Formats: sequence, structure tokens, C-alpha cells
Amino acid sequence: MYIDGYVLPVPKAKLAAYKKMAKKVGGIYKELGAIEIVESVEDDVKPGKLTSFPQAVKRKAGEVVVFSWIIYKTKTERNRINRLVMKDPRLADMMDPKKMPFDGKRMFWGGFKPMLWE
Repeated sequence: MYIDGYVLPVPKAKLAAYKKMAKKVGGIYKELGAIEIVESVEDDVKPGKLTSFPQAVKRKAGEVVVFSWIIYKTKTERNRINRLVMKDPRLADMMDPKKMPFDGKRMFWGGFKPMLWE
């Protein structure tokens, strides 16, 4: 099992557009072999004293934090699927940062090995 996690700020006014984009992209990930995709939007997140989800993405007024992950069989599968997704012509129109419904410069992500899965 291998997991990609990502966190990003989305303007509330563009949340429906983000969800539509995420559904399209997620469908392609699943078609190519991802096991599960979860997109979640903040419900109970507060700025912390040192760090927090809002601080990590430099959340602005009118934005919400989206926290998501994709589960793969293995890291090798994740790498294969990511290469294919980046080349997929169905996503070409979404790759322009000016057309994205979020600020990609404030997004962060990474790959994780499960430590405890119950």
C-alpha cells in the first residue's frame, strides 16, 4: 500500500469547479489503477500557535482547506500511474495554472508508507 497526500487552499466561490475537476482527475487515476481517492474540505480547522492546515497553505479570507489522498497498491504503481496521468490528453486543458480553481503555488503534497492501518 502507498499513499499520496495533498493539501491546498480553494476559494469558496470555486469549490464546485474544484470538485468537478477532482472528479474528472480522480476518475482517470482510478481508471489507471489507483485503489481509492478521497477529497475532503475543512470542517473543524483552526489556526494554531505554530502551525496548522490554514497556516500551511496561507489560507486567505474566502478560502477553505482541501485535504486529500490517493491510495495505490505500491509506490511503483503510484509512480507509474502519476507518469500516465501527467501525459493524459484528457487533462491537458487543466494544466494551465491560470485555469485551475486553486492556487497551485500554495499546494503541498507527498508520498507516504503506511505505518498503522486498522
